Amino acid sequence: MEATVVRTGTEGKTWGGGNEPLKASYGKMMMWFFILSDALTFSGFLAAYGFSRFKFIDSWPIADEVFNHFPFLHGVDAPMYYVALMTFILIFSSVTMVLAVDAGHHMKKGKVTIYMFLTIIGGAIFVGSQAWEWKNFISGEYGAVTTNGGNILQFVDSDGERVALSDIAVPIAGDRVEHESNTGIWFDAGEDLPTYSLDEIKAGFIQNEGLLIRTQKLTEDGKKTILSREESLMKLNNDANGTVEGANLTHNEYGAPLFADFFFFITGFHGFHVLSGVIINIIIFFNVIIGTYDRRGSYEMVEKVGLYWHFVDLVWVFVFTFFYLV
Repeated sequence: MEATVVRTGTEGKTWGGGNEPLKASYGKMMMWFFILSDALTFSGFLAAYGFSRFKFIDSWPIADEVFNHFPFLHGVDAPMYYVALMTFILIFSSVTMVLAVDAGHHMKKGKVTIYMFLTIIGGAIFVGSQAWEWKNFISGEYGAVTTNGGNILQFVDSDGERVALSDIAVPIAGDRVEHESNTGIWFDAGEDLPTYSLDEIKAGFIQNEGLLIRTQKLTEDGKKTILSREESLMKLNNDANGTVEGANLTHNEYGAPLFADFFFFITGFHGFHVLSGVIINIIIFFNVIIGTYDRRGSYEMVEKVGLYWHFVDLVWVFVFTFFYLV
């Protein structure tokens, strides 16, 4: 029995093979493959964040209280304002990239140069803003007390406003000795002592009767639980085991340590993508200036880096939504 072979003409074929399958060049196809694989990676990170947050849903840090700083406005409560500004700058840089790609299609070198420059500036501002945000997150603002169960206790006044450890601690005479591995463990067995000892915090808390303790457990209306004065004293004396300022991969003054872990990893991974995009854009920018793409007769390279830049912007929209807003 003979097999029947059906041959079709070249007209109307979707896949023609060669250098431009699906009417896209090899370079653009590879960029789309990279974007697809990277999108799956970010999806995995955000899914892991979502599952972890669901597990600690009753004690997860409140983003409005964590990201409430604004440059040159020290002490002003500006929840999410600067993060929103960062997001606007990155989205605006995506608009300038669109204009650069469109100018390239029309072989307008001057406009491509201007819009690429604006895109680079926007990306650089965003990376710098992320570095500033990391600095504030790591250094902290108020500090907290850690408990035997790995939770944190924050301090508030009678009006529910946060109070910093620096406003509570009472200096205690005597030398504070750093623990060594043979005598005990202080955080990571030999790291520098924290600014304030637990005894100094206890002494200051007892002297100031207007202070209360706020736990990381959330109430039904999404606010953290504030203990009574008697409950606060009992909690501080029986459960506290140390102080913490700021956040790192082990301790976190804002709440669950996983929150800091995900913050560093997800925003750091995205920041690396933005920094890489800025460097690539700078290279393309100088190639535009020296006329490389005019000689080639095509600005397709600008379009390819534009695809990457739009992807980076889109990913940040998801990070901003799930990590900061939800």
